[in-house]
Amino acid sequence: MKADLPSLEAIAEDIRQRLDAATAVRERALAQSRQLIRACSLAIRAVHRNDLDEMQALLAQAESMAHSLRQDLRDYPALYFSGYTQDAIKEYVEARVTCALILNQPLPSHHSLQVEPATYLRGLAETVGELRRRILHLLRDGYSAETRRLLTHMEDIYAILVTMDYPDAITYGLRRQTDIARSIIERTESDITFNMESQRLTQAMASIQGLLKEQGEGGL
Repeated sequence: MKADLPSLEAIAEDIRQRLDAATAVRERALAQSRQLIRACSLAIRAVHRNDLDEMQALLAQAESMAHSLRQDLRDYPALYFSGYTQDAIKEYVEARVTCALILNQPLPSHHSLQVEPATYLRGLAETVGELRRRILHLLRDGYSAETRRLLTHMEDIYAILVTMDYPDAITYGLRRQTDIARSIIERTESDITFNMESQRLTQAMASIQGLLKEQGEGGL
């Protein structure tokens, strides 16, 4: 005798309950992702302003949010690997790496941040733009060793990204981000060269003016 099979209505009710639960988790993850992105953005802004206490507080918040997001979605891999979740975690990587490099601290790895390799690489790629932003700020006072250090980090990041020649299905658009990083580095190098030439020209003009002034005073 065959075992009693569930009715169609019973099957449908079970599906509804599972989808209701997944929808609730998704809505919570969307809210968490927005909060995580905001905390990361503010942390980056804080490091650019040299407000290190604020930066540390925001990075701690972001770390807690990223952990909660992972825990909440551990039974929902489809939601964890969805675009909005990984984009938020990518912003977390960008914030942690940007702050570390600007402050000349050890680089956090994908293991220490507990993020997927492809997401880590995407966050690393976006760090290039923030390092350019820092360099442009430093160039207001002229070229310096710090400018060179940050540019070297940009070049090192690109040198790694360009070796990650894998399908977009694996790296989620990393190739495009790598191309953007290259463009950013080229523009930054051009800005640095222009700044250095301007410095040389200013120094040369000041030297000439000094000589002319000495000659004028000597003729009196």
